[in-house]
Formats: sequence, C-alpha cells, structure tokens
Amino acid sequence: MAHGGGGRLTQMLIEGMFQSTFANPILETLHDGAILEVNGTRLAFSTDSFTVSPLFFPGGNIGSLAVHGTVNDLAMCGARPLALSSAFILEEGLQMETLWQVVQSMQQAAQTVGVPIVTGDTKVVERGKGDGLYINTTGLGIIPAGVNISPRRARPGDMVLINGAIAVHGIVIMSVREGLQFETTLESDSAPLADLVSRILEVAGEQVHVLRDPTRGGLSSTLNEIAAQAQVGIRLQEADIPIWEEVRGACEILGFDPLYVANEGKFLAIVAREAAESVLATMRSHPLGKESAIIGEVIAEQPSKVFLRSRIGGLRVVDMLSGEQLPRIC
Repeated sequence: MAHGGGGRLTQMLIEGMFQSTFANPILETLHDGAILEVNGTRLAFSTDSFTVSPLFFPGGNIGSLAVHGTVNDLAMCGARPLALSSAFILEEGLQMETLWQVVQSMQQAAQTVGVPIVTGDTKVVERGKGDGLYINTTGLGIIPAGVNISPRRARPGDMVLINGAIAVHGIVIMSVREGLQFETTLESDSAPLADLVSRILEVAGEQVHVLRDPTRGGLSSTLNEIAAQAQVGIRLQEADIPIWEEVRGACEILGFDPLYVANEGKFLAIVAREAAESVLATMRSHPLGKESAIIGEVIAEQPSKVFLRSRIGGLRVVDMLSGEQLPRIC
C-alpha cells in the first residue's frame, strides 16, 4: 500500500519501474501532465485514477473528486482545460442509485469548470473485486503563450505560496472512517483550481515558475520532489503555513503530521520574489484563495532538501513520506 502513498516508495516505484522502462524526453520532465506541441500549439495531457473510500464524504464524492483532480493536474501545467474522458470500473452489486449520484456529481463539476466529458469506457468486475467503484479520468488542455511551468524552474530567491489551509481533505476522509466529530462542519477542500491559476498567470506570466498540487504525500513530499528536480533547497516557515485548529487537533489525536496529509483543493506556487506580493494579492481576491500565504523560499544551500523553521526558531529537515499514512485517500 505504501507504494501508492505518494511518498518515497511511490517515487522509487516510478523511477525504477515505469520511468526507466517508458523512458522518453516528455516523460522525463515528471510534470503533473505531459506537455505536447502540435503545429505550434502546446497541449497538456494528464490522467489520474480515483479509488477513494468512502465513495461519499463531506464536501464531495468520488465523481466530483475525479473531475477536480484531473482539471487541477492540467492547471498545474499552466493549461486551460479543454476536455475530459472518464472510465468507470464498476463492481457487481453496486447500486444504480449510487452510480447515478456519482455521475450527476461529475457532470455538475465538469459544467462548473466549463470542460465537457467527451469520451469514456465502462467495465464491470465480479463482486468483491472492485470495492464498489473506481474512476479514471484523462484531461486535455491548452497552454497559453508566455506560460512556462516546470518543477525544474524553481530557482534560489523564489518564494513559495499556498492558496489556503493544508491537510483538510485527508482529515475529512479519516474522520468519516474513524467517526471523529468536530465543533464546526469540516468538509473536503476538493475544488477546481483552473480559474484561480489562470488569474495568477495573467498577473505574473513567466514569473510563475512552478505549480503543484500537494495531494498524496502532502506538502512535504511535493516540495521534496520539486527540490530534487530543480536541485535547490526549500526553507519553510512553520508559523506562516495555514492550518485550521480542528485539523491540527485531529492530526494530534491520530498521530499525523499535517505536512504529510493529502490535500485536494490546494496548490503550491513558486514564483519570482518580485512577483510574490502581486500573486498573493490575486490569490486572496479569489474565493479559493482567501487564506493564501507565503510560506517559504527557495534557497541555493542544501540542494534537494526541504527545511522547516519552527515557531521557536529551530530548523529541521522535512523529509519525504516513507510509508502510507492514509490509504485510499483519492
């Protein structure tokens, strides 16, 4: 299970098995999607599979999550989503009413983003071999001129921003499984980020160097991947990382570090220092970015390492997740 957790074992599996076997220049970028050029037009192409348990959770379900997740992967390439495909693997015995609710939710999510689901596939497996429902979605998007997003473009002096509080999605899923109750309603942060991303690209263009959504493996694993690909160090300020008290308390109860918990409606933007304040203002003006913050910076020292400056001034290494903290999270 840890090989699917988004951390070190996932990275080893990808590098040792898939990347080495399927080696080609496009794959080697290890972006959130492939960047293809066709007749002078740059296209982003991304695919993702969703196995979340339970299928329905506060703030969403596997259907809306599938649309949001793939749209967001395209957005992290700087692309405007054009179309989606959807493949369903259904387990014998799945209630038609359950499937209908999921399909309706997918359509509503796609309509909100303005991206149609244009093709797909359906398979049915025997009872006990599919856990109800799995969904694969693939997306195609177009990258505007003047946009150049790559995890390898992080450079010393850049600032690291996030569009809101971390660890919400993972804690919501776990709270449903474990029956945790909160004083306030806590819902998944699953949301489509393409509109917010397009606004910051209009403001800062090529000064936006890296975009990534910290899903499986959380904030720490994502930043470790970026640091390794760009051969830079990243230093975070703990006091500046937004986290809700309910989420912090749940993490303490469950023994989780919020830096490693999955997110679904959050993204990291690594931008040139001179553009950081204007990008931050743009993010905070959007409904999905009201709690945006500058949480750290890219440094030349200690390449491939991520550090956290604690609230009391200490500095510790934030390593990549080595195991599976929350299985079946997305």
